[in-house]
Amino acid sequence: MALIEICLPKIGESVNEAKVINWLKKVGDYVKPNEVVLEVATDKVDSEVVAEHEGYVEALLCVVGDTVTTGQALMRLTPPKAENAPQSPKDAPIASLPDSSNGAKSKDKGRFYSPLVRAIAEKEQISSLELANLEGSGQDKRLTKSDLINFLAMRKADLESVVVPKATSVSTPTSKANAPLAMHGDELIEMDRMRKLIADHMVQSKQTSPHVTAFSEADLTNLVNWREAIKSNFETIHNEKLTFTPIFLEAIVKAIKDFPLINASVDGYNIIKRKQVNIGMAAALPNGNLIVPVIKNADELNLVGLAKRVNQLADKARKGLLKPDDIQGGTFTLSNVGAFGNIMGTPIINQPQVAILATGIIKKRPSVIKTAHGYSLGIADVMYLSLSFDHRVVDGALGGRFVSRVAEYLENFDMNRSI
Repeated sequence: MALIEICLPKIGESVNEAKVINWLKKVGDYVKPNEVVLEVATDKVDSEVVAEHEGYVEALLCVVGDTVTTGQALMRLTPPKAENAPQSPKDAPIASLPDSSNGAKSKDKGRFYSPLVRAIAEKEQISSLELANLEGSGQDKRLTKSDLINFLAMRKADLESVVVPKATSVSTPTSKANAPLAMHGDELIEMDRMRKLIADHMVQSKQTSPHVTAFSEADLTNLVNWREAIKSNFETIHNEKLTFTPIFLEAIVKAIKDFPLINASVDGYNIIKRKQVNIGMAAALPNGNLIVPVIKNADELNLVGLAKRVNQLADKARKGLLKPDDIQGGTFTLSNVGAFGNIMGTPIINQPQVAILATGIIKKRPSVIKTAHGYSLGIADVMYLSLSFDHRVVDGALGGRFVSRVAEYLENFDMNRSI
């Protein structure tokens, strides 16, 4: 009887490889059609590999930690004989989980869980009662992998932190010679996989690109007043909240059209001037890690379209539902450091892009205001902008003009525009 191979499917645009992070099946296990058998990681997003056929696991062809490519065989199955195929339902109730309820009853007895959720629960020793009391974010309130990850993060925060027992140096993969001396009361926290990826990406960016930062300020009084006046009607008409982010993106798109070399990448001594305008928006996840979902073809969207995409991607990021395609293909990045109360920042370029813009907090400040009768002192809503750019490609004149042009578009916002 011919063996069946389960291969790594195409899991995203321009994504050709992934890292194996967790097997959910072992040799001898029965696999049902459309059952998740393996978890893989692509950059900062985890994905699941599903078996299209049923059978018994004959061999696992890779191990945790391996990097696999699209189309590579991951598992071999032996097709079952009809009389030997298990007759279990597609989604059986969870079983064999440790129960710390001391006799307490589940509030939703008979709840069903996916194979992935069951596997994580068993591995992490999540009790039946804990599962039953978790609110699911999936369809029909089913529990998802992200729900369990968020629960585990909160549970871990309640545990006693690991204390460094004695004064020994803490080494890092990059600089053992400069390792800090441990002191009494220090906590040793190992980076999770995503934080390691971010750390490597940031170091690599600094080593690759000579960073220069240009600053500008913008009087956003007209823009702030316009948004305040129309935001309720905007949400009523379009069923979308209007934050400042899509307005900033609109100004960035206009400035990119004026200075297209900002929308570029570097390949050795070649400059790739991008035709597509795909703007990433840096977002902080609940666990403190950073991710950059991308708004594809932002230049083809109006303000309503930008607001919809911003809200969709932000919601997916919060729920841990971003897919590989959602974070691929960026050509320019916006980082809103003002969301954390910062007046400005010097962001690190998201390679292989050549520039990233940071917007600070909008604050009321004393300002010299131009009127029909001259200049006077007044109160204005002011925001600082900072552009970090790759000096191999973008010189000071281009970088300075670009960030100033973004500020001009924001300052000259049309208060009479319709929604």
